[in-house]
Amino acid sequence: MPDSHPHGHGSAHGSAAEPTSLLLAGARLTDGRTVDVRLSGGRIQAVGTAGSLPAPTPSRVDLSGFLLLPAPAEPHAHGDTALTADTQGPAACGADEVQRRATEAALLQLGHGATAVRSHVRIGDVHGLAPMEAVLQARRSLRGLTDLTAVAMPRLLTGAAGADGLAMLRDAVKMGAAVVGGCPDLDPDPTGFIEAVLELAAEHGCPVDLHTDGDDPARLARLAAMAGGLRPGVTIGPCGGMSRLPLDMATRTADRLAAAGVRVTCLPQGDCAALERRGPRGAPVRLLRAAGVRVAAGSGALRDAANPVGRGDPLEAAYLLSSQGGLRPADAYEAVSAAARSAMGLPEVRVEAGFPAELLAVRGDGIAGVLSLAYSRIVIHRGRVVARTSAVREYCDSAVAAALDLPRQGRMEPGP
Repeated sequence: MPDSHPHGHGSAHGSAAEPTSLLLAGARLTDGRTVDVRLSGGRIQAVGTAGSLPAPTPSRVDLSGFLLLPAPAEPHAHGDTALTADTQGPAACGADEVQRRATEAALLQLGHGATAVRSHVRIGDVHGLAPMEAVLQARRSLRGLTDLTAVAMPRLLTGAAGADGLAMLRDAVKMGAAVVGGCPDLDPDPTGFIEAVLELAAEHGCPVDLHTDGDDPARLARLAAMAGGLRPGVTIGPCGGMSRLPLDMATRTADRLAAAGVRVTCLPQGDCAALERRGPRGAPVRLLRAAGVRVAAGSGALRDAANPVGRGDPLEAAYLLSSQGGLRPADAYEAVSAAARSAMGLPEVRVEAGFPAELLAVRGDGIAGVLSLAYSRIVIHRGRVVARTSAVREYCDSAVAAALDLPRQGRMEPGP
């Protein structure tokens, strides 16, 4: 069956001139229904059986053969250091270079389906607040294509050296950093670092998103005790060290995190540059979920010093959670969609009337299939198509292929 661009007037290169209404025709849902979905004003206006919703305008996208899903989100990116793996020596940290990398990384992630990205940005040292300003500029330039949020990551917050970091963290929030974070494991006083971040977050009403290996139960217990009253929420990750704890200790720690409402963002493809690699194992996702912890999954490193081959693909993270983490495909996808959006403070998305039109269409029949072979994708942000990826699979003409009636998505021209 040919795999062509879905026809219609929804363009991946659109502008403000695009119509505000869009009909998604013949999409399959995870419950097996085939439906039409009408979008208007950035929201889902109606969902009906295929053919039941007349298009109010000529804007129509044929989604026959596609599974329609709530769009994933990327809760743990590093746009300031992304795409630097091939750099000889230290990566350039000028404003223009960082803005370009952050923009390119966010667009790459958007092409995979992530219509919202949380980027952790290092501040301090010799570069000061320049990387933060560059990422915020990328955020402004990407408005309408994807939602990019910046997390301010100081290196030190305690002792004499930490005073500058704390002042810079305050300045980053004033500049527009929406989340405060950092890596307490790298501070001489990790608990003091956590206390400083939580105090500043409470003062400014900001969410907290901290990097930690999670191998110190006492520190996590202290974090849980302090985090319970912070309304915007606390997220930690990647927490691979929890997998190295004795089972009873890891279980008690998970129970404390759940009671405090602390979320965990795991990184199925491996740690990121903020943490040294301390072992191949990721967070104990099933144990955390059994305790009631809301677990999201992110991509982490994207072709940087921590991982030269990162993809920035939420569906890859979900695939790894299912193939290696033991989650059902639906639960794995939930970790990169609903749970990721929740960790980022974003509104819930369902393929139902009234919900935000943040959607991903992937060629395939079901969740397991699209996590395995998610080649062709159509991404919808605020009710319009913002990215398309189309793949064509071809088999050469042969007697074997004809006899077995192999599926094909295109046919090669006969050879000489």
